[in-house]
Amino acid sequence: MKHHVRLLSTLGGTALLLSLASPQATPTMRTRWASKVTPQNVHREYPRPQLVRPNWVNLNGQWDLAIVPSSAPRPGTSEFRRKILVPFPVESLLSGVNERVPEGSTVWYRRTFSRPKGERVLLHFGAVDWDSTVWVNGREIGRHQGGFDPFSFDVTSALRASGPNEVVVAVKDPTDAGPQPRGKQVRRPEGIYYTPTTGIWQTVWLEGVPQRSIESVKFTPKLDGSLRIDLRQRGEGASVRWAEVLDGNRVVARGTALGTGSIRAQVSSPKLWSPESPFLYRVRVGLGRGKGSDVVESYVGFREVSIGRAPDGKTRLMLNGKPIFMAGPLDQGFWPDGLFTAPTDDALKYDIEVTKRLGFNMIRKHVKVEPARWYHWCDKMGILVWQDMPSGERSIGPNDPDIKRTPESQAIFERELKAMIDALYNHPSIVTWVVFNEGWGQYDTARMSKWTKDYDPTRLVDAVSGWADRKVGDMHDWHVYPGPGSPQPEPTRAAVLGEFGGLGLVTPGHMWRDQAWGYQSFKTPQELTDNFLRLFTNLRFLIGSPGLSAAVYTQTTDVETEANGLMTYDREVLKMDEATVRRAVMSLYGPPPVVETILATSELAAQTYRYTFTQPASDWAQPGFSDTAWTEGKGGFGTAGTPGAVIGTVWSTPDIWLRRQVEIPAGTTGDDLYLRVIHDDAAEIYIDGKLVANLTGWTGSYIHVPVPKGMLTPGRHTIAMKVHQDRGGQSADVGVVRIVEPRR
Repeated sequence: MKHHVRLLSTLGGTALLLSLASPQATPTMRTRWASKVTPQNVHREYPRPQLVRPNWVNLNGQWDLAIVPSSAPRPGTSEFRRKILVPFPVESLLSGVNERVPEGSTVWYRRTFSRPKGERVLLHFGAVDWDSTVWVNGREIGRHQGGFDPFSFDVTSALRASGPNEVVVAVKDPTDAGPQPRGKQVRRPEGIYYTPTTGIWQTVWLEGVPQRSIESVKFTPKLDGSLRIDLRQRGEGASVRWAEVLDGNRVVARGTALGTGSIRAQVSSPKLWSPESPFLYRVRVGLGRGKGSDVVESYVGFREVSIGRAPDGKTRLMLNGKPIFMAGPLDQGFWPDGLFTAPTDDALKYDIEVTKRLGFNMIRKHVKVEPARWYHWCDKMGILVWQDMPSGERSIGPNDPDIKRTPESQAIFERELKAMIDALYNHPSIVTWVVFNEGWGQYDTARMSKWTKDYDPTRLVDAVSGWADRKVGDMHDWHVYPGPGSPQPEPTRAAVLGEFGGLGLVTPGHMWRDQAWGYQSFKTPQELTDNFLRLFTNLRFLIGSPGLSAAVYTQTTDVETEANGLMTYDREVLKMDEATVRRAVMSLYGPPPVVETILATSELAAQTYRYTFTQPASDWAQPGFSDTAWTEGKGGFGTAGTPGAVIGTVWSTPDIWLRRQVEIPAGTTGDDLYLRVIHDDAAEIYIDGKLVANLTGWTGSYIHVPVPKGMLTPGRHTIAMKVHQDRGGQSADVGVVRIVEPRR
């Protein structure tokens, strides 16, 4: 998304700020799942579906809380006078605290627990934002920095032989005052930036394990059915490593290894994982056999993602060796009552279910990392995931050089990027790592892109989603609002549309505040639907030419003051008819149409026009009108910096009138002809003096407008266009294409 809402005012078009019919008070929005949350049942599901053991204790629930200045000493037991419902962040409604943490403060948590069975006891944190120090029974056992990755401590030596044990956690989080990755969190939320999350925001739990235990498992499957399994071990001493791969309850492959070697297994004719058939094999992995052994349950999906040459000769995204168009929403992962934390596991699953029902096969998880169970549901339901690295640091513009991070900032970013990949490596749903978003903290782009690809060659790398492309990575990624638009595919990079849409509609009674905004705003669900269909019709044409491979629509839900979601922020209202949206989305997956140029626009080469900035005679659009007094110049027209505009001639006055000629080839019926046009703002287009298109607002990219049947018969015709600049940027260019649908 754009850096700030204020930047949107430069884009022109319809009003961006929307007012509700009846203003609401301070944000107290709850989702339908909030009523089911109690201290006894809060997030009771096993939190790590890819490394499951039966012996564990959930520590979610009510903890004691103290928020004190960071300069103050550690609070005594009597100073923990407040309560908080873990794992909801301090600022959230469901935490029971629901207040902002004063700057320069430390959040202290405390609770007691009983020791679980097991030779060793591990204390796990799903995620804590951001700087955590942990004590057990008064002994400091460790510190962790990182707001999105899981971490663990072996607390065995600190436990009491009998009676209750005490855990205390101290958390500091500078939010946007520090150099750490933080995503959309800011101390002063506005526009595209939201309320911060401080402290524990994922499940806390204990686990009893043998003296020697499995710390992590890494699966690397191949399409030929070969599977490499790498273990990381806790505790000293060599032990046999083994694995069984199961189809249901039937063992289909086995493997063993000694010492520190990798386990190798071979599945005959593997069932491949895909959105249409998300098949997962169970995997049982063991360290040792018999007494003292450690056995974990997991799963694996056999799939391969790559860049390749499709049958149409274009570079495209490939899944399991076949071209695939990936389409999905931008997913922020925020909740009105839980902020970073979904109210329940059913709520966490719900957004994915709706995405799947609407026909999308992909989600771009935007500058946030979710709990492991979110990716588990994507694995199970068959949703491809583009996973963003959470952003931090200052932003650069599209034409600015990469920033110079401090050594501290650089080390933090790279440590947390590695931690994210390590934690999520086994999920087959994740097919792309997005390193930088729109220049946010973008630095050493080529090096970071190469490092990511070298570290995980099993996935694609989108080095920069939008803005400051550095010609590296597996994709050339544009952001175009409202769009759509597409770069040209390259020999080694696919063309993708990392963000578009942002169509806004307020829904009274389901809003965070009394004002909200969208990249383009509409008054009724029908207006929203009509424009959504227009966007997706034009999106489909881009698949054929220039060869678009993926598109990300903004966005899954409204978020705080953003009203551009498919659903409202409370997930109560799907703003458009589900069947209509699904048909539009599903149309993207069939054979793309062929787009033939009849009259070129100025996108690839400047085209010649006759134009004027002053009001012409009333017959200016007629074929017989003499435009010899007009200026001859090169298209397109507009001002630099206008999204999507190609500038051959600067146009900065309120109005422009354009004329050009088109020769329609013999044999053309005219039934499949479209105007290819960009306009900012409102435009009128005439063919031989007859008004054929009255376009409002602005596009930000080239779109296709159907030509009325019979208007462009074989022979010579005059195309005339008037564009009025309302505010912000401005652009004008028009051509003619023939769009041939594939035979069904």
